Parts: sequence; C-alpha cells; structure tokens
Amino acid sequence: MIANSRPIDKDPRADAAPAAAATDRERAPDQAEPRLDDFVCFAIYSASHAINRVYKPVLDRLGLTYPQYLAMVLLWEKDGRTVGEIGERLRLESNTLTPVLKRLQAAGLLTRERDVEDERQVRIRLTAKGRELHAGAAAMRERLTSAARQDVEELTRLRGEVCALRDALDASAPSGR
Repeated sequence: MIANSRPIDKDPRADAAPAAAATDRERAPDQAEPRLDDFVCFAIYSASHAINRVYKPVLDRLGLTYPQYLAMVLLWEKDGRTVGEIGERLRLESNTLTPVLKRLQAAGLLTRERDVEDERQVRIRLTAKGRELHAGAAAMRERLTSAARQDVEELTRLRGEVCALRDALDASAPSGR
C-alpha cells in the first residue's frame, strides 16, 4: 500500500460531513436545514400539549379527558346532535369518536339513541348529570387566560389565526376534509 493512499472503501467526503453539519448549525435559520423549533406545526402541537396540561386539573375534577370535554362542549352548545355532527365538528372519525361517547354514556353524562325519523342516525343527548357538569367547566377559559398571561381579545385573535391556517391547510390537502 502506498503511504499517502486511502483505503478504496472509504468515501473521501466522510471526513468533511461533521464539519458541514457544524457549518449548517452556525448558518442563519433561513439558510440552514430546518430545526425542530423552526416548524410551525411543532409550535402548535407543543402549545396544544401545554394547554392540555393547564386544563388537566379542571378536567380531572370533572372526570373528563380533553376529547370527552370537547364532545360535552358541543352538547352544551346544542343538545341532541348526531354522532356524525359531533365527529364533523371535532374532526374525528367515528371509530375514534364512538369510544369517547361510550365512556361518557357509561359515566351517566349522556345517552345514545337511534333517531326516530332516521334510524341510521344516532342522537346524543345530555342527561341531567351531563347538564350539571357544565357549571364546573366554566373555569376552563379563565384558567387558560390566566396561565397564558394574555387577555381574552389576544387569545381570540390567536384562535382566529390558527383557525385560518387550519382552514387553508384543509383546503389544500389532497383528501380535503
């Protein structure tokens, strides 16, 4: 073997790879490979988890999970919705929503009944216990406003921006929603 030669199975660019990676980290964010903190989707995802942590003490007192709470909110807005209506509003498929509703029914918070006019539809109705739970859920908004250290107007503006982003993404998605 010649003293200055390299083994033929080694890529000469391999030694340069760590230096290139270090250079990427030092470049401006718009020039480097995207980092986790650069992703809008991660910011929204992690904010959602943070919101759930803020809500958790209230949800625990209510005996609800966050998806159950969302279903209850829809029923507090308008009782007697169909499973399809609830799924559409929550953006959940029926195979995800049905177990949520069954657990709420088992807790005595709602009933699930076939629609008398269209037996293909299942109507969801609050029980007295489910209606009473509404008063205990009133603390959710106050808790978020306090934890976020933002007023209702600022959170409302932010919600509007996030919804506009969601709607634009839904409209551009191949499957639509």
